[in-house]
Amino acid sequence: MRRLVYYTATTLDGFIAGPDGADPTGPNGFWPIPDDYLQHIVTEYPETLPAPARAALSVTAEGARFDTVLEGRRTYEIGLAAGITADAYPHLRHLVFSRTLSESPDPAVELVADDPVAKVRELKQEDGKDIWLIGGAELANALYAEIDQLILKAGSLTISAGIPLFSRNATFEPRRWQLTDHTVLESGALFLTYTRVTDSA
Repeated sequence: MRRLVYYTATTLDGFIAGPDGADPTGPNGFWPIPDDYLQHIVTEYPETLPAPARAALSVTAEGARFDTVLEGRRTYEIGLAAGITADAYPHLRHLVFSRTLSESPDPAVELVADDPVAKVRELKQEDGKDIWLIGGAELANALYAEIDQLILKAGSLTISAGIPLFSRNATFEPRRWQLTDHTVLESGALFLTYTRVTDSA
């Protein structure tokens, strides 16, 4: 069965964006992108780079992990506001979850207005590679119980306030995770892979 993988960048204190929700790596962002961090993504997670970045870096690798990307409307609109094409991931099946968008800006982008949990359970039953949950926090919160793996790109910075991994409105629901892979880069960035621990009956 395919897994739902929340692959996202986080500060050391657990935030994926600042209080305004803007792209932290954008022109006015606070998140530096070290060379070794970018190179690790190019080598290990090439399919997670948006099309303009793939073109600029001459990345053509299909990638071994994901063939589908999921994102919420706010995350999708951050890309649109930054001038990224309406389908930033033409090399992946691209689903955007929204109850307010009436039509997709790009025929290749599938709009989903239904229950995200039901949709993800359906996707998991299909053949293919794992499913990448890019965010944002509200969608990650809605899919919390369906996430099978976390891949956290931990930057060597703290911001003390902002948007957390699972939304400001998340409820208290402890889950256990096992560290199954890790990479420590010279720049101080960490790539941490955690697989959900399923309690035995």
